[in-house]
Amino acid sequence: MKKVDESKINRYHLGVLYLIASAFFFALMAVFIRLAGDVPTIEKAVFRNLVAFAMAGVALIRSKEKLHIPKKAWFPISMRAAFGMIGIVCNFYAVDRLLLSDASILNKMSPFFAVLASLFILKEKFTVSQGLAVFIAFIGGLFVVKPSFSSMEFLPALIGLLGGVGAGVAYSFLRKAGMYGVKGSFVVLFFSGSSLIVFTPIMIMTYVPLSWYQLLMLLLCGASAALGQFTITAAYYYAPAKEISVFDYTQLLFSTALGFFIFGMVPDALSIIGYAIIVAMALWMFFYNKRRGKSY
Repeated sequence: MKKVDESKINRYHLGVLYLIASAFFFALMAVFIRLAGDVPTIEKAVFRNLVAFAMAGVALIRSKEKLHIPKKAWFPISMRAAFGMIGIVCNFYAVDRLLLSDASILNKMSPFFAVLASLFILKEKFTVSQGLAVFIAFIGGLFVVKPSFSSMEFLPALIGLLGGVGAGVAYSFLRKAGMYGVKGSFVVLFFSGSSLIVFTPIMIMTYVPLSWYQLLMLLLCGASAALGQFTITAAYYYAPAKEISVFDYTQLLFSTALGFFIFGMVPDALSIIGYAIIVAMALWMFFYNKRRGKSY
């Protein structure tokens, strides 16, 4: 009888729990974005990154490790920051104008776009099966977007999908930076700092005074995002992505539940079909990549 490695099982369970926790925190972040009300998207992004910048800075200082960034790593780090900014702004814009579950699933298209981006950034080839999964997932995304120039939700949905593209490309550049041995906390610090440098002048020009309630919601948004980032990092420390990544889609469940109970949001039939298609393709890629011994 084959002996079971209990420590490996425990690490797997910890990885799953941390990933589900991160999905909850990111869903909660979207709730606080929405509760902040009529505040410019850029202003919301500044508060989100301000907290992350502070927490990443503390983590780097406490690590007391010598920081060395190879010259070749600066380009992927910079591109990760640039596409990450696009992803955040588009996602926040969509969250403010769509059902939370719709905005969530469009953002979760990022793994599929990461596969496409890796073809050019990491020179990784994908198989016919993976290409088919990406294509079918994109069709699922269209069910959520519901292309129609007469629909008031078409533009926010399209921007939400663009946010998924930005996040997917950012993840590919993040992997590229990781190949050069760059610490994750530095990448978070650089991304958050770059975002603050780019967004703050825009925020000043379009600044909307905040009530104490709105300020609290934005600070909670930043705290939720930071907790989501730390728990997802912990998840992939304990277990490889190929074994647990599918649990990240529990964010859709949290977003749907929170959207219903807090805002009374109910997705329509087409959106539900789109969710089912995208999650099914995520499951397909999860088991396919696990068999091949790779993660995307």
